[in-house]
Amino acid sequence: MKLIWGKGRKILSTIITTILFINLIVMAVLVISSKASGGEPQAFGYQLKTVLSGSMEPTFLTGSIIAVTPLEGEEKKNLKEGDVITYVDSEERLITHRVIGIKTSGEHVMFETKGDNNDAADLEPVLSENVQAIYSGFTIPYAGYFIDFAQSKEGSAILLIVPGLLLIAYAAYCIYQGLKELEPKKKKNDIDTEEKPA
Repeated sequence: MKLIWGKGRKILSTIITTILFINLIVMAVLVISSKASGGEPQAFGYQLKTVLSGSMEPTFLTGSIIAVTPLEGEEKKNLKEGDVITYVDSEERLITHRVIGIKTSGEHVMFETKGDNNDAADLEPVLSENVQAIYSGFTIPYAGYFIDFAQSKEGSAILLIVPGLLLIAYAAYCIYQGLKELEPKKKKNDIDTEEKPA
């Protein structure tokens, strides 16, 4: 029974250490990539954007994180109706809406856009040059609140320090447990030594 409990504790210890270490790495990557990009973090070639309004509900909810694929050059002109795009509007805001119409004027391509939850189309057409990215279809509901927190100075500090402290505390606990297990063995060896005849 003791042997099973010892093995179970060892496995549990390995799992907890791995989870804490992965958490620390993920937090570090998110915080560093968001600082490096000057905005939303990036992962595996995708940009992670926080949804700030309900204009695209129910496709994605306010406070969600969506993954978008950055577009370059001619890719911006090859979009089709139904694509969900992220673009810069005339007020320099980033907006993610669905393409509902396409107009071509010479070399210029313009997209008519609309939020899924809006009654009317957006007032201004979007020039292809202003398109930044296309929605990949990947969403994490409500995680945007966490990313916004991670981008603040306090959030960055907490999200890097807390997992590190947990990892250190857990390592100290494991060392303490290991020393406790060695103590009875040391006493037993001392007793055995004393009992042996000279």
